Amino acid sequence: MPDFSFDRLRRHPDVEAENLFAVDASDRLILDEAAADLAAAGPGEVVVLEDHYGALTLGAAALHGARGIRTHQDGLSGEQALARNAAESGLAEAYRSLPLGEELLAGARVVLLQLPRSLSALDELADAVRRFASPHVRVFAGGRIKHMTIAMNEVLGRHFGELRVSPARQKSRVLIASAPLPVTDAPAWPRVARHDDLAPGLSLTVCAHGAAFAGTTIDIGTRFLLEFLDRMKPDAGSAIDLGCGTGVLAAALARRRPGLRLIATDQSAAAVASARATMEANGVTERVRVVRDDALGSRPDASAELIVLNPPFHIGSSVHAGIALKLFEDAARVLRPGGELWTVWNTHLGYRPALTRIVGPTHQVARNAKFTVTVSTR
Repeated sequence: MPDFSFDRLRRHPDVEAENLFAVDASDRLILDEAAADLAAAGPGEVVVLEDHYGALTLGAAALHGARGIRTHQDGLSGEQALARNAAESGLAEAYRSLPLGEELLAGARVVLLQLPRSLSALDELADAVRRFASPHVRVFAGGRIKHMTIAMNEVLGRHFGELRVSPARQKSRVLIASAPLPVTDAPAWPRVARHDDLAPGLSLTVCAHGAAFAGTTIDIGTRFLLEFLDRMKPDAGSAIDLGCGTGVLAAALARRRPGLRLIATDQSAAAVASARATMEANGVTERVRVVRDDALGSRPDASAELIVLNPPFHIGSSVHAGIALKLFEDAARVLRPGGELWTVWNTHLGYRPALTRIVGPTHQVARNAKFTVTVSTR
């Protein structure tokens, strides 16, 4: 018998702290609402989307007998946490991870979903279920009530003919969608936008899948950092866009500095797919390699001349500095002596002491009403 307990699930390799949890009440409620459907599902008919750290996948297998589960998680750290938790629970063979698409969803009759914060991410997920799952599929999409909005019902209503809302329990709720609508349109993802209003002489096309941060827009922190492309270690022959999102910084560096070869890295599957499309749209695929990685886990020590970074300050729905510090630490490890880390951050976060301690001497390059740009030398 599998040795499974929700209490033993961990977030590792994601940030762990006393106020960050690997399982919550919404995981349990989703599983309870779907219990009868899970019991009736045949092998390979259960799909789990956006499982945080494995509670839905492993709970479906251990507590409800689901077999041949297929999963998709946008975040690589969540995917790795699921693998570790599955191994610890003796459930490593209970599931397989797949990219979002037909192989993941074909024939699915039960879909368990932790609702993403982004409506665009939900729209792309729901569209994929509508296109590829069984016509008899039922989607159990849950979350914490404080993070749910009526707009989520509206998004699901664009793709499914029936929607039921569960009673609330422990500040959680589940939306149950069924009767997928006929597919009569072409896929809407990735979306594409042209930006001709960047730094002087710089224009870009940005491509974005639903879960990619900022979508096809360019956030104001990144816009500020773009003003300094020519000052970023002018003698560098290679660079890394760490936490690349849709790939704006990597594409801009490649366009502005033709001698650079770049790596763009992000743990988000949607970001990686978006960045690859962005590189293709801007004609720089031969000089920019896009990889999915947990920070810079696959990069060797002391191997980078230049790293650019616009760090996130949220972990899921929690404001937490841990993710930025993790990125700073990996940048310090990967930078060569004399290498530079260029960072833009919300001024109120006060990252300069941490950058100095972790990376090396750090000075302010510029500051506006909201953001600070710094360069740290290893």
